[in-house]
Amino acid sequence: MQINDKSGTKEYIANAQRYETMTYKRTGKSGVLLPAISLGLWHNFGFVDNIQNGREVLKCAFDLGITHYDLANNYGPPYGSAEENFGTILKKDFKNYRDELFIASKAGYDMWPGPYGNLGSRKYLISSLDQSLKRMGLDYVDIFYHHRPDPDTPLEETMGALADIVRQGKALYVGISNYQPKETQEAAKILKRLNVPFILHQARYSMFDRWVEDGLLNTLDENGAGCIAFSPLAQGMLTDKYLKGIPKDSRAAKDLTYLDVDTVTNNLDKIQRLNTLAIERGQKLSQMAIAWILRQPQVASVLVGASSANQLKENVKALDNLSFSEDELKLIDKIVS
Repeated sequence: MQINDKSGTKEYIANAQRYETMTYKRTGKSGVLLPAISLGLWHNFGFVDNIQNGREVLKCAFDLGITHYDLANNYGPPYGSAEENFGTILKKDFKNYRDELFIASKAGYDMWPGPYGNLGSRKYLISSLDQSLKRMGLDYVDIFYHHRPDPDTPLEETMGALADIVRQGKALYVGISNYQPKETQEAAKILKRLNVPFILHQARYSMFDRWVEDGLLNTLDENGAGCIAFSPLAQGMLTDKYLKGIPKDSRAAKDLTYLDVDTVTNNLDKIQRLNTLAIERGQKLSQMAIAWILRQPQVASVLVGASSANQLKENVKALDNLSFSEDELKLIDKIVS
């Protein structure tokens, strides 16, 4: 919703019914409720993208009750540009809604040259978050993640840095991402000893990538933390994009990171069979794929990307049917195994 302010420009006024339609799930044993679907800004929000389109996607998300926006220091391209664009949109449209938003950033992958711009040192994590806060124009983020394990830095140093970030008021909660179950257990133990609110593990999870079921979800459950799933659509394979082949403008055709023609071709029969089941459920394949992840009690939210407001609305329709029969679950297991 928009109204004109005194200068003649349009001021964003959020949909008054935004909290009446969204489903919210508790994050582990914390006090935090997250929208079942959250918006990831990995793609479509960099300097190479149209910021006005990004602005419309963000406003659409909030109007749908999506309160959680996920960023990282190197999202773009170029690095840092997604956070900078988000900060610009935040200042223009969401300055009156900051306390209704749950904003995330992360550090752990390559960000700047030299030995202090990568992995998991105290130097890198604290410096990176300071830069992120400046880019977004924020005093704090709601959650700050270590983006990936660092095999060469003691876990005590990395988790100690997260603890100090909370004590400095730069983050309210902390999380980790891409950690295996054993590493997660060790990190949780350290953070508990430091009395730091560890509430989320961000992990890749889809029908085609179920590694979190091999111990991670149980580990999180035992430690009172939740899971937030990224890449729920397997880089677009679990959508209707590839049902009739590989479009020339698709990610697979361009051989971009994480997806290529061979991967899609090898999974095409599975994709088509899953799509048949989705149609029988009255859903699109993408909607069924999101609903399938949300059936897990440990999953607090599913992260989706969106190149348009309409695409985001289609994903949110997954919430219209979250229930699966035992026969449907067995069939999905049979198809993807």
